[in-house]
Amino acid sequence: MKTFSIWLAIIFMPLMVTQTNADNWGHWRGPSGNGVAENAAPPTQWSPTKNIKWKFEIPGKGSGSPIVWDDKVFVVTGISKGAASGERSQPSTGQRGGRRRGRGRGMAPTETTFKLLCIDRSTGKLIWESEACRATPHQGTHSTNNFASASPCTDGTHVYAFFGSRGLYCYTMTGDLVWKKDDFGKMDTRNSFGEGASPTLAGDKIIVPWDHEGESSIFALDKMTGKTIWRTRRDEPTNWSTPLIAKNGDGFQVVMNGQTCARGYDLETGEELWRCGGQTDRPCASAVSDFGLVFVGSGFRGSYLGAFDLDGRGNLANSSNVVWSTNRDTPDIASPLLSENRLYYHKGKTGILTCVDAKTGDPLFSATRIPGVESTYASPVAAGGFVFLTGRSGSTTIIKDSGQFELVSRNSVGEGVDATPAIAGNEVFIRGEKHLFCIAN
Repeated sequence: MKTFSIWLAIIFMPLMVTQTNADNWGHWRGPSGNGVAENAAPPTQWSPTKNIKWKFEIPGKGSGSPIVWDDKVFVVTGISKGAASGERSQPSTGQRGGRRRGRGRGMAPTETTFKLLCIDRSTGKLIWESEACRATPHQGTHSTNNFASASPCTDGTHVYAFFGSRGLYCYTMTGDLVWKKDDFGKMDTRNSFGEGASPTLAGDKIIVPWDHEGESSIFALDKMTGKTIWRTRRDEPTNWSTPLIAKNGDGFQVVMNGQTCARGYDLETGEELWRCGGQTDRPCASAVSDFGLVFVGSGFRGSYLGAFDLDGRGNLANSSNVVWSTNRDTPDIASPLLSENRLYYHKGKTGILTCVDAKTGDPLFSATRIPGVESTYASPVAAGGFVFLTGRSGSTTIIKDSGQFELVSRNSVGEGVDATPAIAGNEVFIRGEKHLFCIAN
């Protein structure tokens, strides 16, 4: 009888884990990677004086999105010594990716302390902080970027903080360093725009993107040890998108955007399964996936978004495995949102929003200007029957999660926001320019 009970526990363990994870937000795009918190019931109204449960002042600079697990909230930051946002960064020396040109005044390389912070979800008090490293970055950043713009991720056992060229750091949930991998090398990003793609957890692996003007790759590391399981070379220049883990039949694929091609890789081996060209310059938007399709788009110096059949193999261009595509109003920095059969995406970096039927590409509403949202870096998220659209000014406009446009409310935290909000339970967590906000009724 005891053996039978143990067997039953093993059989049902994956289901139990899935149900627990659904109430957390362990990755910058939520439990599924599609930007949806399925079991959440967050507030739809707030202001600097209304429904702010707490706010925590974050030292330094960063635009990595917060993640939430049980009673803890995690954010990363880079605290630069004597940094001035108006200082000019050093030019890039790489040659790939096209014409080099000045890109304005950003953060100059200076000694920076890279930290992971753990905040109490109930009180907003700091539980612990861990210093990953101190380093002087070899490049500066774009005027709207910083040195800690990759988001952390967690599986509830460990939490992972990625600082690009400074390395990937694995901690226990109580802040003890388990391992670090700081031998990836140095990224040479396009026009010295800086780094920012985030890693993704997938079973026993953590997937690390490494696209830049040098030798690009995608890595699968053992999440318990940091050892490399596989590494696949990529003929891609700089890319700021994050890998998506997409279910395909009984297996999983790693889907990555790219300036040359969007691609799918076998999760277990790293083998490239399919590719399709058509994306635009220096992609930033990450993929979303459901019902056997994956959606990948970009919107800088061009416009393209395609729905690809995950069963396709080889070069999908001009094949039936490209289920539909569009070359209008596609997203640049903010990633699409996939909620049920509705695919939402911004036009470029604007607040103009389109919603289409994800299976057919047929428009539900098109090129709709969102009140209060002018410029976007944060990706849209959905919960409780609502879609949350956050602009760089710190305003979040909420609409119904529906095929018809219906405005619900306009809100603000009173400071700029570039990070994507996290939603867990009945709370919204927004990382602003200076503070982390917990919003609750």
